[in-house]
Amino acid sequence: MESVITGMEPTGHYWLNLAQVLKEEQIKFVTVNPLHVKHSKELDDNSPTKNDVKDAKVIAKLVKDGRYAQPTIPQGVFAERRVAKKLRDLLNVDLQIVQGQVHNWIDRYFPEFCTVFKSWEGKAALHLLKLEALPHELVNYTDEELLNYLRQAVKRSIGMKKIQSLREAANRSIGIRQGAMMAKMELRSLIQKYELIQAKFEELDHTLDTLLQDIPGVDQMLDITGIGRDTVAGFFAEVGDLREYNHPRQITKLAGLSLKENTSGKHKGRTKLRNGVERNYEPYYFGHL
Repeated sequence: MESVITGMEPTGHYWLNLAQVLKEEQIKFVTVNPLHVKHSKELDDNSPTKNDVKDAKVIAKLVKDGRYAQPTIPQGVFAERRVAKKLRDLLNVDLQIVQGQVHNWIDRYFPEFCTVFKSWEGKAALHLLKLEALPHELVNYTDEELLNYLRQAVKRSIGMKKIQSLREAANRSIGIRQGAMMAKMELRSLIQKYELIQAKFEELDHTLDTLLQDIPGVDQMLDITGIGRDTVAGFFAEVGDLREYNHPRQITKLAGLSLKENTSGKHKGRTKLRNGVERNYEPYYFGHL
């Protein structure tokens, strides 16, 4: 099958299964830029109409003319890294949603809470939220009861002054009092979601540390000042196996970090960095350096 080249337009995730099968069968496959397909389809019939037959013909012509790229399909530990990065991105989205929902709850039921604690995600603040006491209920606790409760989570940095500030804030709170039972259930559910996501992050980070040990060159990269584990992990997740590349400029081009000149006649515009590809550029900058 050396004389056969399979060309495809990598839109969405639909092409990945076919690409994996072709790679296993050692059949050469390439991808064409979707923008090239869009801009080329009017050349023959001067019509922007779109259908599967026309798209296939346009893709075939682009491949014939050599206007294609050979994608890198990660294998082994590099495939694991790619999936792990996607999972981390999903967890980050879920975390941001839950954080916003907890902020929303605090704004409704105890808006003065963050005048006492800088962040509700601190150990003491989070433990206090687990008490599930609205401000008008919180004032019924004594200073000693609240102090002993908080010290179950934090042994230091919590003193009687903090407790008194908390009770004063609760006493003057303008938080909503109605619907207290369901408000507590809502808060309990949000905190459980938050802690589950944090546990998944810890599990994922432990797995990533194990995966990085199997990638050659990681230790040398980590020795570079200012380069951390997350940067190295993100770099390999995006780029894959470095042995698939022949020159560092291929990595730069993969990120879309090419210069775009804007000149016409005597006018010489400002040369800018092309940003047509939506990517996390940090790993590529690191690779370029």
